[in-house]
Formats: sequence, C-alpha cells, structure tokens
Amino acid sequence: MLLRYVALWFAGIGLRITVLAVPPLLPLIHRDLTLDEKAVGALSGIPVLLLGVAALGGALIVSRIGARRAIIVGLLTIGVAGAARGLGPSVPMLFGATFLMSGGVAIMQPALPALVAQWVPRAVGVATAVYVNGLLVGETIGAGVTLPLLIPFVGGAWEGALALWSLPVFATAILIALVAPDVPHLPARAERRWFPSWRDPRIWQLGILQGGVSALYFGTNAFIPDYLHAIGRSTLIAPALTATNAAQIPSSLALIATAQRFAGRKGPLLFCVAAALCGFPLLLTGNPIPILIGATMIGLFGAGILALALALPPLVASSDDVHRVAAGMFTIGYTLAFVVPIVGGVLWDVSRVPATAFFPVIVGALGVAAGALLIRVPR
Repeated sequence: MLLRYVALWFAGIGLRITVLAVPPLLPLIHRDLTLDEKAVGALSGIPVLLLGVAALGGALIVSRIGARRAIIVGLLTIGVAGAARGLGPSVPMLFGATFLMSGGVAIMQPALPALVAQWVPRAVGVATAVYVNGLLVGETIGAGVTLPLLIPFVGGAWEGALALWSLPVFATAILIALVAPDVPHLPARAERRWFPSWRDPRIWQLGILQGGVSALYFGTNAFIPDYLHAIGRSTLIAPALTATNAAQIPSSLALIATAQRFAGRKGPLLFCVAAALCGFPLLLTGNPIPILIGATMIGLFGAGILALALALPPLVASSDDVHRVAAGMFTIGYTLAFVVPIVGGVLWDVSRVPATAFFPVIVGALGVAAGALLIRVPR
C-alpha cells in the first residue's frame, strides 16, 4: 500500500512541475519574443485549455490500456514536449511544444482519480490528498526554484531552464514503470464506456467547481509576475510566486490527515473559497507585506479547494465510471478556466490598469462556491 501512495505522490509532481516553470520566466519570454499581454495570457492558458479538451482522449486511453499505463504515457509526453520548449527562442516552437506537453498532462488528469478508485477505494480522500500534495510540491519547485537557481545555472537562458524540468518527469515515468503495482483492466462493459454523459448533472456541477478552482490558481500565477513588474515591484515576483505555491504544501499535508472527514462536505469548500478571496484585496494594495500575505492566503486556501474538488469524482461515481466523470469535469472546468487568463489580459490591455487582470479570477473563484452548493455526494 505504501508503494501505491509513493507512486501517486510522484505522479502528482509530474503533473505540474513543467507547467509552473513558465510564470516566473514570463518577463524574460515577454522581452525576448515581444509578446503582448493577450499572448502572455494565451501561453499561460494553453495548458489549461488542453487539460479540458484532451481530457476526453485521456478517458479513452484509460479505458483501453488502464490507468497506470495511461499515466506513464502522459509522463513521457510531458517530458519530451517540455524539453522541446528549450529549442528556440521561437514563438511557434514554444507554443507548439506547450500544446503537446499540455496534452500529456490531460491524459494523466482522468487517469489519477481512476487509479485512486482502483488502488485505495476505502481511502479516496487520503489518496487524493497524497497526489495533490505531490502536485503542489511540483508547483512549488517549478515556481520557486526556476528564477533563483535554474536561470543562473543555464546562464540566463529561459529555454534551457524549461528543458531541464523534463528530467524529473522522465525519472518519474521510469519509477512508476519499474516499481509501481499494476491494476487489472476495466471490465468489458467499462471499456466501451469512456465518453461522458453530458446529461448527467454531476458532470456540470463538478465542471463549474473545477473551472473555478483552476481559474483561481492559474489566473493568479499567470498575472502576478507582470502585475508586480507593472507596479514597480519586480523584486517581489519570486517571493510572491513562492508564497502562493509554497503555502499550498501545509494545506495539503493537513488534508492528508483530515481528508476522510472533510471530503465530500460543502462547509470546508465554502470556507476555503471565502478565505482565498480575502487574499485579493491584500495582493492589490501594492505594498510588499500585504502582497505576500495575500499571495499566501490564495495559495493556502486554494490548495484546500483543489484537494477537496479532486476527491469528488471517486466519491460520486462507481469505480468503473470515475474516468468518464472525471473527464467530463476536466473538460468543462479547464475550458472555463482557459478563458480567464485571456479575458484578464484583454481587460488589462484595454483598460491599461494592471489590477483588472485579476477580476475574472475572482469571478471564477465564486464559481467554486456555486459548484459546492449544487453537488450532491452520496453517503
């Protein structure tokens, strides 16, 4: 059982470490490739869009080769495409490789809840909190280490920094392939069932909730660097991103201990939404200490929302149907979340007011509360 938890934790790291290496590098990419704010928003939004669009393909792959093998395929895709981002500087290469890399992440997204349901059906909340903790560790490392350590190591070249992050992803794929236990294929009936039932209200409720939490996280990380640069606080970029991401770690650790009690309940979700929203007024003050406190609050309580949200598919669906429900949730949720950075960038470009980029993020967070109030979890 311990080996299964270890495998889930490392798979969680592989989900995000290459994606979150981009935000701290955005000012450098912006400078070298002369991107406007809409293009910056699109670069941050491509992984989010693919997490939604390609989630259906991920469900199909899970139904054909099993959740564990689908995770390995996803990790290898992330590693190859993530390394290809280092070929440049080139706008087509950067965007094309990001597109392919995001497809690998999208394969893994429905595979992980399906694997949780098959490996540890009696401890769904704990197992979800474990791989979410790995996911958050990957985000923290990607966001916090890239500027202070990797950029000096590669001589200031953002392309080299992006390519280096593929190494731990390849290592994780090898680890899971060699030591993680396999699981039986889904029954014949389940193999035919991979496409979500769009008439199922649970999928839409989960999608709204997932879209809100993804908008909260990806939108905040996308615009913190350029926002701080625009208001003359460039020295706070690395500390603010680190605070946003590192604050998620203690939250996810606490959820490992309490997930069985909190998973599927509305109260903890609504509390986390309210607390995360309180971080935005502090973030937008322009003063260093409130900025860091606000970024910390968004990360701390956003992590709680994420872990509780990702535990829902195995709780509301049967074990041979989790990949379908999860794929539908991610398709709706990440498609909604893709719009947020672009809308934020448009608002900034039109108004010339940096703070307006965060308005759609706040609206997205309110969607979490709406989804939490609508979903029904059987006891």
